[in-house]
Amino acid sequence: MRINTFFYGLITITFLLVSCSKDEILEERTPESADIQQEVSSKALKQIGTGVMMQAFYWDVPAGGTWWNVVKGKVSGWSNAGIDAIWLPPVSKAMNGGLSMGYDPFDYYDFGEYNQMGSTETRFGSRSELTSLITTAHNNSLSVIADIVINHNSGGDSEANIFTNSNTYTDYNPLSGLFERTQYDFHPNDYHNNDSGVFGGFADMCHHKSYVQDWLWKKSNSVAKYYKNTMKFDGWRFDYVKGFEPWVPKEFRNAVGGFAVGEYWDGNVNTLKWWTDQAQMSAFDFGCYYKMRDAFMGNNLNALNGDMLWKRSPTRAVTFVANHDTDEIINNKILAYAYILTHEGYPAIFYRDYEHWLDKNKMNNLIWIHNNLAGGNTTNLWTDNDEYIARRNGGSGKNGLVVYINNSDSWQERWIQTNWSNKKIKDYTGHSGWEPTTQGGKWVKIQAPPKGYSVWSLK
Repeated sequence: MRINTFFYGLITITFLLVSCSKDEILEERTPESADIQQEVSSKALKQIGTGVMMQAFYWDVPAGGTWWNVVKGKVSGWSNAGIDAIWLPPVSKAMNGGLSMGYDPFDYYDFGEYNQMGSTETRFGSRSELTSLITTAHNNSLSVIADIVINHNSGGDSEANIFTNSNTYTDYNPLSGLFERTQYDFHPNDYHNNDSGVFGGFADMCHHKSYVQDWLWKKSNSVAKYYKNTMKFDGWRFDYVKGFEPWVPKEFRNAVGGFAVGEYWDGNVNTLKWWTDQAQMSAFDFGCYYKMRDAFMGNNLNALNGDMLWKRSPTRAVTFVANHDTDEIINNKILAYAYILTHEGYPAIFYRDYEHWLDKNKMNNLIWIHNNLAGGNTTNLWTDNDEYIARRNGGSGKNGLVVYINNSDSWQERWIQTNWSNKKIKDYTGHSGWEPTTQGGKWVKIQAPPKGYSVWSLK
């Protein structure tokens, strides 16, 4: 994640505030506009993971409350292209109001309807526009993934803090009237001084407090249940999960179900595997990301032989080439997409790559290849400095494929062994016009264009 706001300073006025814990306060309240309802399609949604995820935003998308409508206008085309889910930015009102990208959350129940933090709408639009977007996505069989930011908060008022003997910005009184917070809900407090990590100078939420757990996932109108049952979100992307223990997103997800993925920003695959096992959900495959960066920016495809989460746990790896926080693979980026869209894992594509920067026809072709051909486990067939060849062995109704990535400046050819005997194959990218027939021993010669790729399967 990335925050585009200022850090809160600590005011050194020391006096004692006597206050009671809110752990017993469990009153049920709903937003004034909770009666905003739109019909949600009964059309079956695509199963998340059977297609490709679209990250439906980038950092500093246009402000002015237009973004939900922009995305709404694209979901039909994305669904037709083979997208199965869209990941939205944080949807609730944040400290910087209409300017915020949402990663400095203030009121979890203000989706652009209360005049607070300097605006009524969020940067992305109003509550009615958000619900209309979600309905339209569902009508196009797309699941909608919410970005959940629960490590830290921003925008609280100053209060005398008995745990720091100073004033801290930890007094939260959102206009929704839901999930009010004080010093008892942040670190340090009467439970402990800290948890796994803090983000900058923001108020660090304490997930061990029963009051916090009630509002995040236990109560009938908790964040988890309200987002699932009222706002109709289908899945969860947990931001900055290094900041709290893996049981936290696990409990949140257990309360409401749905697909879930964590942003554990670490290239150490052992650590990623540990986290997915503990949290019992997917993680973004930063191991794969950094190996692709080394391969394509370092012009050495041998890096693709390195360890990645998808090689350890393919059903829990969300692979990606770029996102709103990091976009380092500049050279031959389409080759990186050819890699993740032909290999195991659940690939996510970045809005700007798809809509602005890369050839959309090539991206759609790779999405089709992923959805229709890329089945079964993976066998590496050849890797050197300039060439990489791998085979998907087929399964779940898919014939499998052979992908040939060529990072050199000239056409390359190689003999490789397929899973097909005496069968005609073709390059489904259209880059090669060859249609060779495999030998009885399943061997065949294939080719790939310079600074390009080819993907072969049964004709």
